[in-house]
Amino acid sequence: MGLAEGRVVIVTGAGRGLGRAHALAFAAEGAKVVVNDLGVGLDGLPGPDGPAARVVEEIRALGGEALAHGGDIATARGAASLVADAVACFGRLDTLVNNAGFLRDRMLVNLDEDDWDAVMRVHLKGHFLPLKHAAAHWRAQAKAGRPVAARVVNTSSGAGLLGSVGQGNYSAAKAGILGLTLVAAEEMGRYGVQVNAIAPAARTRMTEETFARTMAALAAGEFDAMAPENVSPLVVWLGSDASAGVSGRVFEAEGGRITVMEGWRPGPTAERGGRWTPAEAGEAATKLLAAAETPQPVYGAR
Repeated sequence: MGLAEGRVVIVTGAGRGLGRAHALAFAAEGAKVVVNDLGVGLDGLPGPDGPAARVVEEIRALGGEALAHGGDIATARGAASLVADAVACFGRLDTLVNNAGFLRDRMLVNLDEDDWDAVMRVHLKGHFLPLKHAAAHWRAQAKAGRPVAARVVNTSSGAGLLGSVGQGNYSAAKAGILGLTLVAAEEMGRYGVQVNAIAPAARTRMTEETFARTMAALAAGEFDAMAPENVSPLVVWLGSDASAGVSGRVFEAEGGRITVMEGWRPGPTAERGGRWTPAEAGEAATKLLAAAETPQPVYGAR
């Protein structure tokens, strides 16, 4: 019996990289997996092949059950069909892993509106719509008196936590996913749905240049800290019954390290009984900053 035995799991963007690793890890733990991938390139433009079908073949070759879905989950039709296909094929839906994404990196002064909209669409809207349709399904199940122990794992990034130079669109979208996670966890908890997020660091198509490793080091048996498979065990646990009671949390995962991220919390505060003048507000703010912790640097900052 695996940790996800009998569960039906959707993984978006599962044709390659982190998504593929998650899909294979869930299947290895007994889940039936819906592998979603539109088959686009790094920039979101149409690619030459359909990677979802290849991952399904991998899972089936290992004795698992899987279904390929090639719809665009950043459209209402694609997201609705994703949930509907999972239920039609496997009879239920237990876990949604929102992972799909791509990059259009530019410095802000060079960032076109189309590049902003495209990244917001696939990352933020591509999280919202599958979550919306899965949540509607689970709410209907709960209202019909059927037990629900559903799980959602959203994918943010260190760029969403700290920002990343040259990735204003990506950082904003990934920060938005964190806010969406917190709201969804609160709204859907009453229906038996837990919602969490991860901020993974791994070598994928989007990060392979940043996390390049020499073949000699890997051939020597060194632990590959940037392998996407390192992140998947946490995702499988969050997507299983074993994570009962964990919701509205954000985890950073890299190599063999897992960190619970604690987010924005009130720091030093000054208060008075009336309105500040600008000079007084500035003096108070300066004192508060001197007492506050130094923020972590933005990725890529000099």
